[in-house]
Amino acid sequence: MAEKNVLIVYAHQSAGSFNAAAKDVAVEVLTAQGCKVEVSDLYSMKFTAVATAEDITGEVKDSTHFSYAEETKLAWQEGRLSNDIMAEHRKLTKADIIIFQFPMYWFSVPAIMKGWIDRVLTLGYAFTPEKRYTQGIFKEKKAMLSFTTGSQESMFSSNGINGDMNVTLWPLQNGILHYCGFQVLAPQIFWAPSGITSEARTTMLELWRTRLQGLQGETPLSFVPSDSFDGEHGFQLKPELQLKHAHQEFGLTVGTHLGKPLPPNNQIKAGV
Repeated sequence: MAEKNVLIVYAHQSAGSFNAAAKDVAVEVLTAQGCKVEVSDLYSMKFTAVATAEDITGEVKDSTHFSYAEETKLAWQEGRLSNDIMAEHRKLTKADIIIFQFPMYWFSVPAIMKGWIDRVLTLGYAFTPEKRYTQGIFKEKKAMLSFTTGSQESMFSSNGINGDMNVTLWPLQNGILHYCGFQVLAPQIFWAPSGITSEARTTMLELWRTRLQGLQGETPLSFVPSDSFDGEHGFQLKPELQLKHAHQEFGLTVGTHLGKPLPPNNQIKAGV
């Protein structure tokens, strides 16, 4: 991990929270390994969550039929994005590893973090129709989710009331991180820390500390390569690959499941 640049995108309102403690452990451990760690503390920064024309300096190309994606792409190309977006671009460009630290809200990220995603992962800068998934712009970078839940682990199982956590994570890990090309590391999930003893919370943080020691050497989660899909026919899995996996017990991934049972822990553990 020596001399790696790490960006922690952090979203919690309280410096006394478990999320704050997890963020602090990451800063401590990674810094001790020689990494340069930068934290975007979104609430302290009062980061703007809404994506509007105010993100663009100067005139927009088409105010009548305003397209945020196209207008910000043009503004990025011309250096006319708002200062807060440009500052996050600079951090993200330098980073080798990005850790998103947050409490899970409504099966997703907090609004302020979703705003960071909406505004900072700008069309052209973070992705294009030609450069996405395994051909993505950030394919040399690693990213991961580190988050707390309000529910116990059993409630996020395949027969639990909240449903399979693997399904919950697919839109975040495939639809955002992998879409932009990131090598996605397995998530660090802190199951319901508010409902356990202080000793158990300490144990959680120690396990996180241990994992951070070898984070750079971890194998990323598995996604189907972009060239496995036929772009001339609606980006469907190529027939020869469908045939190859026709008799497999499980689907390829949570999303590309081919009508089969979901592969166990596909979004939670690498190599499973």
